[in-house]
Amino acid sequence: MTEDPADRRRRAQRGCDRILSAHRTPTMREQLALLDGLDLDGWPDFYGGGPVAELERRVAELLGKPAAVFFPTGTMAQQVALRCWAERTGSPVVALHPLSHVEAYERGAYESLSDLRGVFPTREPRQPTAAEVRDLDEPYGTLLVELPLREPGFLLPGWDELTEVVEAARSRGARVHFDGARLWESVHHWGVDLPTVAALADSVYVSLYKTLGGLAGAVVAGPADFVAQARAWRHRYGGNLFQQWPSALTALAGLDRELPRLPGYVAHAKVVAAALAQLPGAVVHPAVPHTHQFQLWLPGPADRLNEAVIALAEQRKTWLCGGFADRAPGRAMAEITVAAPALEWSADDVVEAGLALLALADPA
Repeated sequence: MTEDPADRRRRAQRGCDRILSAHRTPTMREQLALLDGLDLDGWPDFYGGGPVAELERRVAELLGKPAAVFFPTGTMAQQVALRCWAERTGSPVVALHPLSHVEAYERGAYESLSDLRGVFPTREPRQPTAAEVRDLDEPYGTLLVELPLREPGFLLPGWDELTEVVEAARSRGARVHFDGARLWESVHHWGVDLPTVAALADSVYVSLYKTLGGLAGAVVAGPADFVAQARAWRHRYGGNLFQQWPSALTALAGLDRELPRLPGYVAHAKVVAAALAQLPGAVVHPAVPHTHQFQLWLPGPADRLNEAVIALAEQRKTWLCGGFADRAPGRAMAEITVAAPALEWSADDVVEAGLALLALADPA
């Protein structure tokens, strides 16, 4: 029987003693172990309440918003937030980046399910400028800003640039929604706290699994009447599940475990990026990471690099990174995530493992 490539990849990663980018893929038992130390004798949620209500309260407090509502998926959360603002502004038009998650990865859900329409201040692979937001050639009711903008390299605007973009949208009479799936780690780029960032927007979405390591789910925070409206639409979209306590509890555990560690991840990402940039033919983007994630570009093709990643794991019990994709002629890109396992790596360790990977990928 032919071996499933995904199974081989998972098995190779789990056998590693050292991991630079990404966590080991956890088993279901390991996921359940995240609940160790939490109070499991209380009542679960029943269509809300229990640990879900506690999670909503805590995220609202962390973001400095009056209220928050839990969603089973980020896709649903974003659709509902945009729909609510469309109802309030009377405009179905959303200004957003064409590379944003809402536009690129949700199969046009905001258009096909909510009858909204997107317009683009820019198509350049960067955050939009205040001038582009202010001078957009048609009216819009909501501006969506993805922080960071993942697809072109987890890019953040400067703090002054972000505040100017928000002011530009408000000058057009628009509401501002932050796609903050990775907002938790973004604040360290600006040197401000979460409430200060969230205060710029009318509503904020945050993910509970991308950085925090929860099982699933998302939260939207904003004014109390807006959150009440979002709850009604969550029900209509099928998101008012009978019980969601496992996702809520693992997210609460992630808030306790991961949030305090994020400054260290972001700082060490700069060390790792500078080391990877020393590899022959390597390009790191951005050169100085804005968060704990960035892009690594190496001479391709991707399939050869991905095979080398697995070979390095199998031969040296070292996992450098994964998921190379062909993005340009002769070049492949992988996303690097610096989290707890990477803190054990020095710059020399990174260079040594990178050179070993390139040697394995060399067809000669």
